[in-house]
Order: sequence, then C-alpha cells, then structure tokens
Amino acid sequence: MLFVLAICLIISGIHPFDRTTWILEIFPIVIALPILFATYNNFRLTELLYFFILIHMLILVLGGAYSYARVPLGFSIEHWLHLSRNPYDKIGHFAQGFVPALIAREILIRKDIIKGKKMLAFIVTCIVLAISAGYELIEWASALMLGQGADEFLGTQGDMWDTQSDMFFALLGALVAQIGLARIHDRQIKNIQSS
Repeated sequence: MLFVLAICLIISGIHPFDRTTWILEIFPIVIALPILFATYNNFRLTELLYFFILIHMLILVLGGAYSYARVPLGFSIEHWLHLSRNPYDKIGHFAQGFVPALIAREILIRKDIIKGKKMLAFIVTCIVLAISAGYELIEWASALMLGQGADEFLGTQGDMWDTQSDMFFALLGALVAQIGLARIHDRQIKNIQSS
C-alpha cells in the first residue's frame, strides 16, 4: 500500500495544476504517515482501516494534482449525473467522514472508552463533524492568508453553500461507514484483540 501511495504521490507532484494547492491537499498525508508508522507496532490498525486510509490518501493526491474542481473523474460524474459543477470535492469530503469514522470507532472500541453501540455511533459521528468543521476553518484561514490564491484549494466553484454541503457529505460518509462496515470492522477488531 505504501508503494502504491508513494508512486502516486511522486507522479502527482511532478507537474501539479497548482503547486500551492498540491501542498495544501497532500499535507494531511504528511501528518498521517509518521503517525501510522509510529503506531504500527504498538497499535496496529485493522486491514480494513489501512485499506480505506490508503483510498482516502489517493483521493487527496488526485485532488492535489488537478485541484478538486478540475479532476477529470469529477467532470465525468458531473456529465453522467447532469450536475452544475465538478463534484470531486464531495467525494473527498465523503471520505473525510468515512475514514475518520472508522478510525474513531476503532480507537474507541479498542481502548474500551465507550460501551454502548448507540453511544459509540453518536460519539463517532460527533468526532467526524468536529473534524469536518475544523477542516472548513482551516480552508477559511487559508483563504484569508492566501487571498485569491486559495480559490483552487477551496474549490467552492461559486457555491455559496459549499461549506455546509462539505460537512453534510462528511456526515454521510460517517453514517455509511458505521452502518455499512460495522460487522466487518468489529470482526477485524476482535481478531486483533485476540492476537
């Protein structure tokens, strides 16, 4: 997985659409990789979670290479669904909810922090919404610091409700991850805990 990520990261960084946007978009990877390496022996995550972390990182790499508003896959989706804008950033925000939901869920279960399934789902959803809101604040701060240079990073494409819809897609991602993968995730967590 690391090899795939490294190759994609190198290719995306050779000639991105906008170097500043590329750096801003891949920065979460620069933060996450050392943490993943540092915790690998002491707190190894489930294979399911590592797989989806890789997918999320690849979404970031592709968004950084083209800028989210210009990703070719997004233009294809825009055409197929007859949308008014490139929706690739919504894929990114969906992943921004999906993957952190699994991360939070795994940590809370394995550290035995929360007992009930309903409370677990509530807290995981709250964590995801906090992460999403935090990211929107980072985007806002970037826009203030970079001025017009932040347009590619923000990717609003003229949508005055972009911030709210970004958080909504993160919420959807969190709910889909928890509802759709809970059983598989629980099984893999039990396997790790028993070994």
